[in-house]
Amino acid sequence: MKERDLILAARVVSMLFTPFYLPLIGMLALFIFSYLRIFPFAYKLQVVLLVYLFTILLPTFIIHLYRRYQGWTLLQLGTKERRMIPYVISIICYLTCYYVMSVLHIPHFMGRILVAALMVQIVCAIINIWWKISTHTAAIGGVAGALVAFAYIFAFNPLWWLSLIIILAGVLGSSRMILRQHTLSQVVAGFVVGLITAWMSVI
Repeated sequence: MKERDLILAARVVSMLFTPFYLPLIGMLALFIFSYLRIFPFAYKLQVVLLVYLFTILLPTFIIHLYRRYQGWTLLQLGTKERRMIPYVISIICYLTCYYVMSVLHIPHFMGRILVAALMVQIVCAIINIWWKISTHTAAIGGVAGALVAFAYIFAFNPLWWLSLIIILAGVLGSSRMILRQHTLSQVVAGFVVGLITAWMSVI
């Protein structure tokens, strides 16, 4: 594979597996594996759309506007010093989503997913003050941690799903290193932080 094609593939993987997808993936997993699957389809769709609006669409749009206003490229936004504002934007969006879900009396376990994602964001933001950590691998590590926690709670075997997540984490981490956004230690640390933080938030 040519270097140009490798870089393009890495960019596509990074875009597809943005850190903001953790709550949405977690919510879909709950609707598949837990008792929440008995809920009406229309209700589940409303919850998924609500989570998508506040955890993916809004933070992505606002961060894009902020980057354009500053005149920065994606690479420039990725520097340690400039990553704090995107962290703050996403944390505020997540908190707003959690508040709306509380007002609507959405079941407790759904809120746990958002809390896990929020805690991963907060921990990464704190670490970022001193050291640049990969939020991409932290997010997919969070998916792994939440999956293991819910497998324990609902007593199902997560082996195949966990294997898939670990493979995706390897591909994603490699993509971030190919794009020179992170080192190996930052990628591995991100996954471990996400795994532990999400597991502790759900259990």
